[in-house]
Amino acid sequence: MNELLSDTARDSLLKPLFDTGWTMVEGRDAITKDFKFDDFPEAFGWMTRVAIFAEKWGHHPEWSNVYNNVTVTLTTHDAGGLSALDAKLARKMDSL
Repeated sequence: MNELLSDTARDSLLKPLFDTGWTMVEGRDAITKDFKFDDFPEAFGWMTRVAIFAEKWGHHPEWSNVYNNVTVTLTTHDAGGLSALDAKLARKMDSL
């Protein structure tokens, strides 16, 4: 089981994500971000690339896709909030 982020880890892992557009979800220990693409194939292709890492790491996002927009929410359900896996997957999403 993954552990919740400590206060120190939150500062070091989440601050860089906030700088790239991630935000806290109101009322949840989760982060969210909207990703915009040129068109649907580009958005779906990005989701496919993310899905490969999500499956490999056993950590799956909450997400939705409408045409060229993908809205992502990350939290670790078995930990009851944010874990290091959320930060890792968010960084990977930003890099793809």
